[in-house]
Amino acid sequence: MTELSESHDDPFALHLAALVVLDDRGTVVGWSRRAQELLGHPDTAVIGRPAFEVLVDPRDLPAVTEAAAKCRRAGGWFGVLTLRHRDGRLVELGLRAHELSRGDRGPEWFLAGALASDVLEWQRDRAVLDGLYRQCPIGLVIHGPDQRILRVNRAIERFSGVPAADFRGLSTGRLLLADDARKAVDRVRQVMQTGRPLVYSEQFVRLEQDPARERVALVSSFRMEDPSGRVLGVAEMIEDITDRHRAQRRLALLDQLGSRIGTTLDVAETARELAEVMVPHLADHASVDLLQAVTRGEEPTRAVAGPVVRLGTSGVGAQRPGPPHPEGERVEFGPDTPQAGCLAEGRPVLEPVLPPDWVSAAGRQGAQAPDLSAHSLIVVPLAARGLVLGVMTLWRSRRPDAFETDDLTLAQELASRAAVAIDNARRFTQQQQTAFTLQSSLLPRAVPDQSAVEVALRYLPASAGPGLGGDWFDVIPLSGARVALVVGDVVGRGIHAAATMGRLRTAVHTLASLDLEPDEVLSRLDDLVNLLAAEQEAVGERPLGEQVVGATCLYAVYDPVSGRCSVARAGHPPPVVTAPDGQVALLDLPAGPPLGLGGLPFEARDIELAEGSLLCLYTNGIIGERHIDADAGLTKLCAALARPAGALERTCQAVVDALVPSRPSDDVVLLIARTRVLPPDNVASWRLPPEPASAGRARALASAKLSEWGLEHLAFTTELIASELVTNVYRYAGGPATLRLIREQCLVCEVSDTSHTSPHLRRARTTDEGGRGLFLVAQMTERWGTRYTREGKTVWTEQPLTGTPV
Repeated sequence: MTELSESHDDPFALHLAALVVLDDRGTVVGWSRRAQELLGHPDTAVIGRPAFEVLVDPRDLPAVTEAAAKCRRAGGWFGVLTLRHRDGRLVELGLRAHELSRGDRGPEWFLAGALASDVLEWQRDRAVLDGLYRQCPIGLVIHGPDQRILRVNRAIERFSGVPAADFRGLSTGRLLLADDARKAVDRVRQVMQTGRPLVYSEQFVRLEQDPARERVALVSSFRMEDPSGRVLGVAEMIEDITDRHRAQRRLALLDQLGSRIGTTLDVAETARELAEVMVPHLADHASVDLLQAVTRGEEPTRAVAGPVVRLGTSGVGAQRPGPPHPEGERVEFGPDTPQAGCLAEGRPVLEPVLPPDWVSAAGRQGAQAPDLSAHSLIVVPLAARGLVLGVMTLWRSRRPDAFETDDLTLAQELASRAAVAIDNARRFTQQQQTAFTLQSSLLPRAVPDQSAVEVALRYLPASAGPGLGGDWFDVIPLSGARVALVVGDVVGRGIHAAATMGRLRTAVHTLASLDLEPDEVLSRLDDLVNLLAAEQEAVGERPLGEQVVGATCLYAVYDPVSGRCSVARAGHPPPVVTAPDGQVALLDLPAGPPLGLGGLPFEARDIELAEGSLLCLYTNGIIGERHIDADAGLTKLCAALARPAGALERTCQAVVDALVPSRPSDDVVLLIARTRVLPPDNVASWRLPPEPASAGRARALASAKLSEWGLEHLAFTTELIASELVTNVYRYAGGPATLRLIREQCLVCEVSDTSHTSPHLRRARTTDEGGRGLFLVAQMTERWGTRYTREGKTVWTEQPLTGTPV
């Protein structure tokens, strides 16, 4: 006899289940102690009485009657019913009913019950267990005490290619090679004997049916015991991480090798570094050959490649007989060799298995091979800025495995990094001129006209120092007649600072088009600066000037409808506000970390600006040289702004004359904006309830307001736009809508709701009943878009006041 222990989680265990017996008329003829505990009725109070009368509430009688009918038809039933406790409260029980027969006495019914919450929890546990075997993507293997496999799930079937049923009864490690099988057996035995679980252990395994392929598995093992402590076996969770492991090894190699390439601005030294890091990690032999023009520091041409010079070699094992090609000598590649084709076309070459006669074949590269026993080959171009500077050739002779596509990808990445370092050395003398050209093309040439603010600005490049700086500014019109004012300063000087400035300015324009909050814009810029810094470090670049590792920025959004301005800064000097009465004050804003530190928060602050206020944004160059106290410079700036001239341009020039020396050592950006407020008559807003009639109400309101403004020619398109957008709110947002019309340089129609769901423009098919609303809106407006707030979103459109929108 084998005695088993019951699980305390099983609600139908002997000591947990309530047991009841009913005769065929529904009279209680048996009643257990657990039934009394759950329902409060002693056996003397229920035995001999109809169960419907004692245990069922009249309101639940229809459901119980229906369950009893199903039970009679099927000979049993399993479900949840509500029964009445002795004290009158209702108790939900999970019940199992089975038909019994005792000779001539007719059928009887055996009921086992438990609290419904316990039964449902047990059902969920069973569903989880079933999912582990049928749907879980991680392998599951159950080993018995005799170290034979009891069961595996379908993930193991996919991992091994062996049907799950074939595993049953096999000894542990049966399908593995001998060495790997011993490790698997030892692992299971150790866990079974000690009871100590094994968590996330990497195991290298090879299957008997595919011994050449090595796989990597992540194994977690634990011992299984019943409630009495008897050992039932070992369960193992196995995940195939072969691809991930290889990727991690390649990334680790890439990181390790990338730090060694490009340590100097010397072309020959970089070529030698590249060849050395390839051996023995990726290849047995490596050579780096560069075009002669590159070795002399000249600009390579896109014409057919000419002679090359071998500047880097490295290898292990026996070298081929005969005179090798020493570093610095010219190498002639035949026209049909992979190297010649790679130089001419700039495409990599992968030959996993070289033919037996590859050395003697006409036009092959046998004369340049460092080892005639090589069996696999990779040739990759050294290309930078779209120009091929040379080639890198890799051979394998001692390692039996052939090159794979992943090896080619890694070789291309390393060659690309080395090519950048080589090209940097050659382009050293051209950097300054390129920086000036780049910066002049990246800065805005004119400020767009808009109705929110009047703007005057000055940009003065530094007259001394190693290269240009990275100061920039922008005035960006936004939806809803708003405007974004931006001033930034990139750390460093020269071409890197100018390039980073251009990227950040482009990113600001892109983020502004998304109508993000100022603090969110700075967070995204912070991510971009971190990415740019990581790219510079990864390729081993050493710029002529200071390396770009960060930037400062101030981003402000002014709304002429409400007169509110939202401002956030990232390590930038605070803006200065001059009230219409001449009172000057620095805005009290959280400083925020400079861009590039990563992970630290930015905070925006909203302020009210009276009409005619001056908002002054600037960079460090405006408040003095680096050796001057910044507080003193801010005091001088506030004093200059306290006496504003009548015209904004004169005020801007007066500040420059008072604070900026004739030959500044740092770039200077000064942007002064005088705020405007739209007249209340130019803005109309209505709140519409979430009901179908709101679309018609929106059309009527828009038409009446446009007639009042004398814009009847826009009534048809505006009614359609308002109707479609309000209908979308009713259909998809589920809350009230706010319709707003703004008359400025164009007609703005906005519909706001409390949903953050993004609307998408699509082309509806001819059979679709809907889906054309946004398409029509886009066709009838000049611009449209969506901006998000903490309360929801706003869909906006713009139409020209005159003419027909395209």
